[in-house]
Amino acid sequence: MKGERPVTPTFPRAARLGGVVLSVCLAAAIPALAEDPKPQEQPPAANEPAKETPAENPQGAYVGSEACAACHEEVVNGHARTAHGRTQAKTLSGAAGCESCHGPGGAHVESQGDPKKIRRPRLLPAAEQSAICLSCHERGEQVHWQGSPHEGRGLSCLTCHKIHHPADAPVPAHLLLKQTEFDTCGTCHLKRKASLMRSAHMPLREGTMTCSSCHNAHGTISVALLRQDSINENCYSCHAEKRAPMLWEHPPVRENCLTCHDPHGSLHPRMQIAKQPRMCQQCHDEARHPTQPYSDAAGGPEFFPNSRMFDRGCVNCHSQIHGSNHPAGMRFLR
Repeated sequence: MKGERPVTPTFPRAARLGGVVLSVCLAAAIPALAEDPKPQEQPPAANEPAKETPAENPQGAYVGSEACAACHEEVVNGHARTAHGRTQAKTLSGAAGCESCHGPGGAHVESQGDPKKIRRPRLLPAAEQSAICLSCHERGEQVHWQGSPHEGRGLSCLTCHKIHHPADAPVPAHLLLKQTEFDTCGTCHLKRKASLMRSAHMPLREGTMTCSSCHNAHGTISVALLRQDSINENCYSCHAEKRAPMLWEHPPVRENCLTCHDPHGSLHPRMQIAKQPRMCQQCHDEARHPTQPYSDAAGGPEFFPNSRMFDRGCVNCHSQIHGSNHPAGMRFLR
């Protein structure tokens, strides 16, 4: 009603007293929380092992290739003729020359040539052998070595390469284990080596080509360690005239060159996988195109060559078998 005083809510006395006590406690706790208490140092446990200091390199310090030449003079002289011997590059640890692969030679020299106190790459596992080489050769063609087919089969760089060569012998290209790529790769790939001995073959035996013309043995992202992205792209790197867009295309040619050719070698002309016309008849039904060698329509007992089988070769008529740009080249006749 008008003129009456508002009613003020009342709280029990115990509640008011509890609020005062809580305020006093918070006021005392806030300064203590603001301070940064110093951590108390825990005394070391009686059974806690003492911290170990880094051990020194068991192979000692670097001594330089001159110290190696005191005992291994012939090896050092032969090594000086190679790219490894001529380079002045150093590893991240400062090693150069012999010690870039064999590690520090100080302990080996002080022990009067103890073989146990020097790194001997030939005695290391394949992965550790390759790791030594990859410390310098980890780019370029070697970038895909890890995970490559050769690395997955337990091979190492020293399977194909030889670092030390006699001073009186010629140094093979790329420090290969043998004098040529053909001989080095043929050590394992015997089937391919046999194919290259056939009458129609890639000119590897003559030295015009090498295995690395098509393959990168260190690893690629393509099939069969090919340098290009596909088989056809690999072939087009030399046979560029087969790449050009054709008005009339032969589908097997565009799909895969290996449909008709064996790239390593064959007993048939042009490295074909079979003799004509049998190679063409693997796709083309001979019922619609009489191609038997002796199937003349004459009713006599004599056998006459079929005019469609002149010299037993389809390409004698279908000369543009890889594709034609002639307006009338649908049958690859011109």
